[in-house]
Amino acid sequence: MLNESEKKNLIEQLKKAKEEVNLLKSKLSKVNSEKESWFRKKATISQEIKDKISFVQDSKKQRNNLTSEVKSTKTKRDELNKKISEELKIVKHIKPKPEDGHHQQRENPFALKKKIDSMELKIETEPMSFQKEQAIMKEIKTLKKKYDEIKGLMKEIDDIRGKNKELNMLKKEANKFHKDLQQQAKESQEFHEQIIEYSKEIDILREKEKEAHDKFMLGKDEYINLNNELKRKLEELKAVKDNLEQNEVRVEELEREKKHKNLKEKTKEVNEKIKKKQKLTTEDLLIMQSSK
Repeated sequence: MLNESEKKNLIEQLKKAKEEVNLLKSKLSKVNSEKESWFRKKATISQEIKDKISFVQDSKKQRNNLTSEVKSTKTKRDELNKKISEELKIVKHIKPKPEDGHHQQRENPFALKKKIDSMELKIETEPMSFQKEQAIMKEIKTLKKKYDEIKGLMKEIDDIRGKNKELNMLKKEANKFHKDLQQQAKESQEFHEQIIEYSKEIDILREKEKEAHDKFMLGKDEYINLNNELKRKLEELKAVKDNLEQNEVRVEELEREKKHKNLKEKTKEVNEKIKKKQKLTTEDLLIMQSSK
């Protein structure tokens, strides 16, 4: 059997073990909360990195597609410009060039044809003398000869008009390709700049992710150490309790006796205050009430 001193020592050990267990549980709860907070933060950052990487990959695809379109559009534009240059040479070749003063004053073939038709209609529809008709016929013959000499100009003019029309269409198409090229190049550059910006952000996030991971791992190690220490303290607490039970020491009864003793001493102090007619505190009144 244990003597009173040994019992008291065991009870003090029990009290100390309980306090240490409660303190460790409090620390363990705090460390676990911080550890899980860093874990959630790391998970959030990891998801953000994943989203930005996905965006960068999509942007690279779009940028590369636009770069291919730029090359294709540039090729088409250059081909059109080459064709325009060739067509201009053709127009320059077929355009009538004055060879002398007579050709410089060459009449409009359309006006000349109209004049011939008008004179022929006049012969057919208007009464006139034989001499006048012969004179008009002679003039018509001269005009027709002149017309035959320059009628090739009509074809040249038609060819020029057709080529000019074709050139205008080609120029419009080339301008469209040029505008498309500028727009595609602009969009490609915008995607490229976004990729650079997001890549920088990803690098920063990776640093934050590493920091969160490192702190989570530190918290995890601390949690494991505290948990192991708590297990040891719980074993110590159980050993003290088992020792007390084996020696039939009722801790609750001892605690009640201790409280009763303390209450008795405090009641005595309050009675002394009453005898001396000193002012009682609220605590004094509660002690008096408990002692009844």
